[in-house]
Amino acid sequence: QAEDKRPQDHLVHLVVHGTLHLLGFDHEDDAEAEEMEEMERGILEGLGISDPYALPAET
Repeated sequence: QAEDKRPQDHLVHLVVHGTLHLLGFDHEDDAEAEEMEEMERGILEGLGISDPYALPAET
């Protein structure tokens, strides 16, 4: 999916993801992963960046 993202958006996503890890969040199991991804989506949306976990639209 990275090829569909703007490089700067991907970098921001990585920074957000890493920051959440530094704050103690993890994705060792499905529940943790879901919580962390939801937080990432919300933060990125607030920055005007589309959902990095969204599946590409089928054509």
